[in-house]
Amino acid sequence: MSTATTHARQSLRPTLGLAGVLDYAGASHRRACGLLIVFSLIAFLPGFFQIPPVDRDEARFAQATKQMLESGQYVDIRFQDEVRYKKPVGIYWLQAAAVKAGEAAGIPQARTTIWLYRLPSLIGAIGAVLLTYWTALAFVARRTALLAALMMASSVLLGVEARLAKTDAVLLLTSVAAMGAMARIYLMSRRTPDLAVGWRLPAILWTALAAGVLIKGPLILMFVGLAALALSIADRSGRWIWSLRPLAGFAWLIVLVLPWFAAIIAKSGGGFLAQSVGEDMLAKVIGGQESHGAPPGYYFLLFWVTFWPGSVLAGLAAPRVWQARHEPGARFLLAWLLPSWAVFEAVITKLPHYVLPLYPAIAIMIAGILEGGGLVTKRWLVRGTAGWFVFPAAIAIGVVVIFIIVGRDLGFVAWPFAAAAAIFGLFAWWL
Repeated sequence: MSTATTHARQSLRPTLGLAGVLDYAGASHRRACGLLIVFSLIAFLPGFFQIPPVDRDEARFAQATKQMLESGQYVDIRFQDEVRYKKPVGIYWLQAAAVKAGEAAGIPQARTTIWLYRLPSLIGAIGAVLLTYWTALAFVARRTALLAALMMASSVLLGVEARLAKTDAVLLLTSVAAMGAMARIYLMSRRTPDLAVGWRLPAILWTALAAGVLIKGPLILMFVGLAALALSIADRSGRWIWSLRPLAGFAWLIVLVLPWFAAIIAKSGGGFLAQSVGEDMLAKVIGGQESHGAPPGYYFLLFWVTFWPGSVLAGLAAPRVWQARHEPGARFLLAWLLPSWAVFEAVITKLPHYVLPLYPAIAIMIAGILEGGGLVTKRWLVRGTAGWFVFPAAIAIGVVVIFIIVGRDLGFVAWPFAAAAAIFGLFAWWL
């Protein structure tokens, strides 16, 4: 997998359809980001305002934030008459800020308007798509990075999380920012071991880690820590880790997260640690919390649905990715993906969104193989792959039509996935 970022792949065929759009948008970062924002809005907005709370966690987050606004207590977290210490305060602060902005803008009944509570998730999802593009630029050319980001924007799982007032879209944003910064540092150290990295990339890394901890606790530390450990073992050297500025960076992380953690521990008398660490995090490791237990292999099977339509190409790209595993770029992406995925498969409690922060690594690998022509081995296989997109797209379009006929809002959710499937199917056909 190429790590070049200064030149785009030159096509000998006419730049028509999606290929032409990618060529045009890939001519500059401004155009690429503009396309990604427009595509993300088209994918995420349908149903965003109309769909009522459909997830019990979404209703709990929104209610706890509403009580925070009503009480003016921005340290403690409560749901009705009970404390809610399962997650840190970050998402509640973001939701409260969104509702306050809605009130300032004159939106009627802002505190009971669910889409205001969803705004951090929408912004987080769009930001994660843009950061997937930024991260991919460390590995591949601009056009290929754009394709990887489009895969993320069109994925079923991110489309769902962008519409829910929860933590996961924002956690994805912080995770991609951290991994993108670490990827650049790692690849720079491999190309030029004596090159001074500076402070900008480590600052992005550790600030993103702090934000992730305030959003969902130490989970983001696992992604970065396991990736760094796997790379050090594979390279038989961990010297590059010092380029991350671990001592100063960890001190900066503590400065950012300690004030609220100290305040909540002082207020709860240890209740926060007992509930968040004992009842929530550790309970998920040893048992199926809230009837969400599943055997290993659950995420692998679910991936083909949750990353659709991009998942259709994953099986075709996997052999070429494995062949390239010794290249620095592919090695980093596999280190990002495989260790954390194995942990999630081993943990008893499983929910579909847990592996979402690992999907950008998959998108970048697939895009790199796809743009390099790695999937084009047998023409009938490529033609068949296009069919795998078009057939479920036809089903999704039929669902949209049915929902529109009966007057249901859920039809607004299905059509972006149908459009994404058709677009990627045409691109696979073009190749």
